[in-house]
Amino acid sequence: MIIEILSALCLVLVIEGILPFLSPDRYRRMLSEVSAMSDSTLRGFGAAAMIGGALLLYFLRG
Repeated sequence: MIIEILSALCLVLVIEGILPFLSPDRYRRMLSEVSAMSDSTLRGFGAAAMIGGALLLYFLRG
């Protein structure tokens, strides 16, 4: 089980690194827009991402 968790973490790092690698300027602009968002908006996006990811994982691993 630990191998699966570490593999998932590695995939997250690869996916997170794609945008700054391909387009650092666009990534910088996106970060400045995100930093201007309110805490409640960021929490909403975070909650939606967690729920969506958990549901997708549930259906894929079913």
